[in-house]
Amino acid sequence: MPSALRSIEQLLLPAECLLCHALLVERDADGVVCPVCRHRWRPVRPPWCERCGQPEPHFGPCRLCAEWPAALTVVRSAVWLSDGAREAVHALKYRGLPRIAEDLAVAMPGALLPTNGAAVLVPIPLAPKRLRERGYNQSEALARALSRLWRIPVVDVLVRSRETATQTALTPETRLANVAGAFAPRHGCGVNPPATTFVLVDDVFTTGATLAEAARALEQAGARTIYGVTFGRAVIPDFT
Repeated sequence: MPSALRSIEQLLLPAECLLCHALLVERDADGVVCPVCRHRWRPVRPPWCERCGQPEPHFGPCRLCAEWPAALTVVRSAVWLSDGAREAVHALKYRGLPRIAEDLAVAMPGALLPTNGAAVLVPIPLAPKRLRERGYNQSEALARALSRLWRIPVVDVLVRSRETATQTALTPETRLANVAGAFAPRHGCGVNPPATTFVLVDDVFTTGATLAEAARALEQAGARTIYGVTFGRAVIPDFT
């Protein structure tokens, strides 16, 4: 939109931040979250498990990623799911605001995953029923936003092979069982060449069960190097 028309639109219909409701200045009017609220998001920082990125003290092998498929070598999350980040994810998933994915992607630096050579982004697919209800796949919206920032193509090589219950209230053990066998390679979409790094994209990491199962499907189809990246990382609930 030309700047003059955008200025008139902002004057007549001023944009406001989804989280704090402050008016957005013209340079931020294309976004949904203001820079101040994005600055409040708490980055996930080391020390962490070099494989799954879980920032907890580790004495011996990390139990969270011990059973992951071998090809899933690195997973990282940008921010903790707090301080407005949770509300931003809910807006993406449940409030029909796929364009907020642009704001989330800005918080995910390209250095988050040190990919070398050819790489592609693979969004975690939704089940057909949930896709019809939501109207879009939030992980694909995030992957498309990252693609524009990182200049890495998005490939749609996975499908949901069966419906699964929402993971929100499940224990780590039942999360694994819930998504077991839930993904499969899309018919006619190979994962060659093997040298390609496949970067799975999802909105939130809790225990990593969804990413691990999606990686298992890619690995069985021939992928040799798989990374995972999410915007948010939830604190694992205490189910004991």
